[in-house]
Amino acid sequence: MARKARIEYAGAYYHVINRGNYRSWIFESDGARQSFLKCLVQACESMGWRVHAWCLMGNHYHLCLQTPDANLVEGMKWLQSMFAGAKCLASGAASDGDVELGEQSCQPLP
Repeated sequence: MARKARIEYAGAYYHVINRGNYRSWIFESDGARQSFLKCLVQACESMGWRVHAWCLMGNHYHLCLQTPDANLVEGMKWLQSMFAGAKCLASGAASDGDVELGEQSCQPLP
């Protein structure tokens, strides 16, 4: 079954949640958290996003962000792939790019 299309529009606010596959840990160390935040800053600069809040838990994260352009899907694909690649480089693991990042939810906020 295909995933529902994401609701995207300019100026939207979103609550984004992403969990590790099988709820596995994605932030095992402070280095992993710093790597994710660096990727998030790059995504914000590239996509023009504004992050209003974030919370990094061991096996998932929450973002509250605004997209001045309708580019949430494009930006999340970029963020996820960059973070997965950074984790592979840091661990020396060979991967197809899908490093433990699984279930994602993006809810538009009123």
